[in-house]
Amino acid sequence: MKRDILKIIEENMDGFSKGQRQIARYLLEQYDKAAYMTAAKLGREVSVSESTVVRFVIELGYEGYPEFQRSLQELIRTRLTSFQRMDVTNHLIGDGDVLEKVLNSDVDKIKRTLEGISKESFENAVNKIIRARTIYIIGVRSSSSLAGFLNYNFRMMFDNVKFIQTTSGSEMFEQLLDIGEGDVMIAISFPRYSKRIINAVEFARHAGADVVALTDNDASPIAVHATELLVAQSDMASFVDSLVAPLSIINAMVVAVARAKQLEVRERLSRLELIWDEYDVYDKNQG
Repeated sequence: MKRDILKIIEENMDGFSKGQRQIARYLLEQYDKAAYMTAAKLGREVSVSESTVVRFVIELGYEGYPEFQRSLQELIRTRLTSFQRMDVTNHLIGDGDVLEKVLNSDVDKIKRTLEGISKESFENAVNKIIRARTIYIIGVRSSSSLAGFLNYNFRMMFDNVKFIQTTSGSEMFEQLLDIGEGDVMIAISFPRYSKRIINAVEFARHAGADVVALTDNDASPIAVHATELLVAQSDMASFVDSLVAPLSIINAMVVAVARAKQLEVRERLSRLELIWDEYDVYDKNQG
């Protein structure tokens, strides 16, 4: 369950010691900057010891500072405006090598995703997709590029894929009108969460369809209605989120589905190759 850290801090202010109140006031006023500070740096900012900072977050109910810091980072991703997020990222990167910092950060997100993802949920999702009557794919705003990539690859393997266009709320529901039992919706959403995809997921579940949710944490608004939840780490990269980890999960999903349907996929791709050759789709004079 997602916790509102700032509200908890405000409610407990009277019970804090002098040093804890200094930390609390700084967090309430500068939570966007504090989210990427170490415990030692936060202590220096408010003139208390690192151990005081650690004891403070434990008193708030966290196991340690890393868990508290992740919660604070999640808060700013959903609360800050686009230009505020850009300011935080500029502060975080500073004068360092942008390419190196961003790529190393992406590598770390993929590693943390692998450590945290449920392999059972992944396998269940693959099995549901293979058996689905119709596969609905939906992603909004920045997540639409991920949804489009998945749609492109699944259409190579299936003839029952529906890519939901979300430019209009009413048209979106018209495209979902026939969804029901036996169908699977693959919903992709990362902060800032769009209300359209939240409504679409709720609609699909109420209609009896399975929902495979690809999102950033189990407190995500589309996780509530998910049949299978696939969690991918995603942190800020300027005013948008880095989506390398969810893209890696999508790649794994495509490979797993293709392996499970090898005979059908091979036959379908062979037919496509003949069509591509006939209509000169690809350049044959490479190399």
